[in-house]
Amino acid sequence: MVSGAAGAVGSVVGQIARIHGCRVIGVAGGPEKCRTIVDEFGCDVAIDYKSENLRDALRKHAPDGVDVYFDNVGGKTLDSVLTRLARGARIVICGSMSQYNATERPPGPANYMALLAARASMTGMVVFDYEDRYPQASAELARWLKDGRLRSREHIVEGGVRAFPETLLKLFSGENTGKLILALGNG
Repeated sequence: MVSGAAGAVGSVVGQIARIHGCRVIGVAGGPEKCRTIVDEFGCDVAIDYKSENLRDALRKHAPDGVDVYFDNVGGKTLDSVLTRLARGARIVICGSMSQYNATERPPGPANYMALLAARASMTGMVVFDYEDRYPQASAELARWLKDGRLRSREHIVEGGVRAFPETLLKLFSGENTGKLILALGNG
């Protein structure tokens, strides 16, 4: 399972999981993004966090629980997934998009004791920790792109440096699908 499945990181994580034979449940916001993560990025199931109850959807789509959760958003999504863990589940914390603009300190996960009950683990992941494996990853990703197993989508905003503030805000409002890029050539 991957949250932020229509974003730059989540879309690639879901595709890599699928390439390795996993059944992938993606969480995204809105019907268009949910269609994209299934039709373009290959998720088996899309859950629209804006219109669906995540816990109910997980009961339906992961009746035996979630084995691996790649978390890009934190907050209520993480709390919901914690209630649906399979025994020995692993959670990878990569981001916390839901909390980046919080005006007050957000509470920690309310359902963290589910980690104990499921004998699960939760760990942080920062890409820089794997710098020694960049050449291997680059070669594998390039091969998957070339043979069509991996798709890349870019949301390019024109406008140069002057457009930076508005472009950055697109990340937090969920306006982009795929990698958000600011073109610097025009400004």
